Amino acid sequence: MHLDIQNFDAAEAREFPRGRFQLCRLAGQTIGRARYEPGWRWSRDVGPSAGTALCELDHVGVVVAGRATVRMADGQEFIITAGDAFAIPGGHDSWVLGDEPYESIHLLGADDYAAS
Repeated sequence: MHLDIQNFDAAEAREFPRGRFQLCRLAGQTIGRARYEPGWRWSRDVGPSAGTALCELDHVGVVVAGRATVRMADGQEFIITAGDAFAIPGGHDSWVLGDEPYESIHLLGADDYAAS
């Protein structure tokens, strides 16, 4: 392994309505930073380009700012908020809660997120 430092603001960015997903590739891993504005919803703002009604990717990460709701295909709902670490299996929708932007770092599932 060699030293590699990257800044998300200079990284690859995937843009979609009310949000963006930035990628840093380090040591054979891809780390993502999600930034969503109030009103963002996966099924409306990312789902159409993904061609699925629900996000089918698994995610492991940490919420840095804001809050979001995650609804699983079976109807279970969870709220994630700043400071929460999460592992969310595929088969979910999610949306920003409230009037503050949401930001999270993704350690799993970043490579294929919002890829077109």
